Amino acid sequence: MNGVQACSPTRSAERALSVGTWLIVGGAMLYSILTVTPLMAAHTPARWQWTAPILPLVVDAAVVIVVKLDDVLARMGGRGGGWPVTLRWMTGLMTLALNTADAALAKDLVGVAVHAVAPLLLIVTAETSLVYRRALAAAQAAIEAEQRTERERAERVARERAAQARAEAREEREYAARLAREQREHEAQLAREAAAREERRLREEREERARAAAAEREMRERREREREQRERERERLAHETAERAARERHAAQEAAAREQRERRERAKRDRAALLERGPAQGKLPEPEARRIVSAAFAAGLPVRAAAELCGWSVGWVSARYAEQRQPHTGVRADLAIASR
Repeated sequence: MNGVQACSPTRSAERALSVGTWLIVGGAMLYSILTVTPLMAAHTPARWQWTAPILPLVVDAAVVIVVKLDDVLARMGGRGGGWPVTLRWMTGLMTLALNTADAALAKDLVGVAVHAVAPLLLIVTAETSLVYRRALAAAQAAIEAEQRTERERAERVARERAAQARAEAREEREYAARLAREQREHEAQLAREAAAREERRLREEREERARAAAAEREMRERREREREQRERERERLAHETAERAARERHAAQEAAAREQRERRERAKRDRAALLERGPAQGKLPEPEARRIVSAAFAAGLPVRAAAELCGWSVGWVSARYAEQRQPHTGVRADLAIASR
């Protein structure tokens, strides 16, 4: 309650400062618009005279921005740096210049003094209100810090009292628990002695049963080892038999592959021998001519070259080439060359 009462004067002063500042700003803005608009209208082309109020409005809007942001920063305890100060003084001086320009051009010193009242009052009010707001914010922060300190002190005292009460209650519980524990330990000691006697008897019975079970297990394990040894022997013999059969199959496959390679190589040599004979002097016998045509087809020779080698006509050789292009015919021709 004391903290609230202490904060009331600062808040009242802050409200009074805000209301007074905005009244001065509003009055200065209105006075500036009414004073500067005729000056702008007199120095603006006739068709653009409707724009005369824009400049005082722009300058006064900058004044409003500066005053409002300074108010917010002062409440938050911050500082805007050099640019806000520059803008604040620049807008104030612009307002002063615009308000006194008409009287200065007319060399009316009284008019200059009269029209300078509102801008100067605006400048000084903006600077003074900023200082006041910072001082009020500092005072408010100090009051709140004091209130926090008092609350923390009261909370600490309450925690200490609660801790003391808990400690006393804990000591009482521990004393009662110690008495109950001693009683339980005595009863447990008696129970442990009885249990130890029963445990010895049961342990002796278990050891006797364990010895009998160990002897039986040893006999069973020996029989199991003998059985596993016989199984391993059978598996070893079966594995050796399978390996021997696999080696025999592999040897047979290698022999068949080697025989097939030899047959292909022999057929290749026979084809080469047939093709190396050169052009025939006459028409060769048909079986021999067929072998030459098969060799020429396998070597990729043209039909005319094959006809020169066997002495037969190009049409007959073309027919034999057509037969060679059929898979089964070509196989029979290779087999015929290889069997020769």
